Amino acid sequence: MGKNFCLFMPLLDILGSTIDEHYWNLHKETSSSAGRKRRIPDFVFLAHGVDVVSSLHAPFIFRSFSSKPFSTRFFLLPLWPISLLVIPTMWAFAKTFPVSFYELKGRLFQLWAVPRFGFQYFLPFAAEGINKHIEDAILRADRLGVKVINLAALNKNEALNGGGALFVSKHPKLRIRVVHGNTLTAAVILKGIPQDVTEVFVSGSTSKLGRAIAIYLARRRVRVLMLTKSTERFTTIQKEAPVDCQNFLVQVTEYQAAKHCKTWIIGKWTTPQEQRWAPPGTHFHQFVVPTIISFRGDCTYGSLAAMKLPDNVEGLGMCEYTLERGAVHACHAGGVVHLLEGWTHHEVGAVDVDQIDVVWEAALRHGLKPC
Repeated sequence: MGKNFCLFMPLLDILGSTIDEHYWNLHKETSSSAGRKRRIPDFVFLAHGVDVVSSLHAPFIFRSFSSKPFSTRFFLLPLWPISLLVIPTMWAFAKTFPVSFYELKGRLFQLWAVPRFGFQYFLPFAAEGINKHIEDAILRADRLGVKVINLAALNKNEALNGGGALFVSKHPKLRIRVVHGNTLTAAVILKGIPQDVTEVFVSGSTSKLGRAIAIYLARRRVRVLMLTKSTERFTTIQKEAPVDCQNFLVQVTEYQAAKHCKTWIIGKWTTPQEQRWAPPGTHFHQFVVPTIISFRGDCTYGSLAAMKLPDNVEGLGMCEYTLERGAVHACHAGGVVHLLEGWTHHEVGAVDVDQIDVVWEAALRHGLKPC
């Protein structure tokens, strides 16, 4: 019965238009590795659920659907109530679990998932439990002999664990390297800003990424309008820039201060009303999750920073959320580069601005390309 059902699945995929015509070109048959000795991964990307509906994008639920970029489809809607019931069950009983894998340059990369969804990371009473899941995953990977564990999305939230610094300080003898990957995220955003730009507006300017972007651009003699109401946090960041560049960092407290600036870098949710202050022709770069609504027809909107993995990647059977297959978010790519370079330092806490160009050049050298 099970075998016949598996044979019937491709027909359902065709009828439902969920089969990917490029599937066999990118996905290495798992049957060829059947019976092989279990391998220890070299790298783990530690993710979490985004929301209830997108959790159905997992390959063990709809394999062919997961091979395409995620979008809400009609056939998912009847399953939403069932998925909703899974949340309390996962909260009470689930542990971190493997989701998918791929191979690159002879190394095994795995994606593990913390059994939590995005909204749960903003519940104050949930923080301790989430950190316990992340810590257990790091220690388990360390025992297995994994070389790099890459914290994804909210698993590296500054308020939650200091961008991973909490675990490194708590376990100073870790053999595994803990990486947030945000150095490459900053690089991808910065390399997407034209060299002739002389002024940018940054929301979320005092965050981990916002700080790094602002200091880097100030070094380039770009005037940076940093949106923040905290003069203390602004001054702290300003003092990190070279003395002769500090005047390029300017504190602003309202969106209308950028009404003549056509390069906006969005690191904090921006409403349609706030977007109205951008002049026609503005381009919105983004590092905010979820991305902002493309409200302005006379402006352009960038997607989240991402990179395409090298062409010789194998076994990549699923898409990373809304990205095309073969592409990963820049923080994920940053962890990949950390492994391929054989770097022995942890990448946690604040982004080292001096390393932005170093990581970018290493990524290109290993065959990764910006999307």
